[in-house]
Amino acid sequence: MMMNAVLADYAVSVTDLKRNYATIINEAVGAVAVLNHNRPEAYLVPAAYYEQLMDYLEDLEDAEIVRQRMNNEKSVKVNLDEL
Repeated sequence: MMMNAVLADYAVSVTDLKRNYATIINEAVGAVAVLNHNRPEAYLVPAAYYEQLMDYLEDLEDAEIVRQRMNNEKSVKVNLDEL
């Protein structure tokens, strides 16, 4: 039998989510693991948290591009007065 980690403080079955969606959404604090046959099927997160997460991932991707360019490209001196 394979064990699955639940990466949330709260868990709910698919059946309970269907029956009590509004209550679960209103009472949830942070992520909720949605279990199907006692295994994580999905994670339900508040919209604001998801938006923050997407912004954070975009920032990480931008930082990686900067690191790659710093290592692979020659620098060019620029005079701000000439711009």
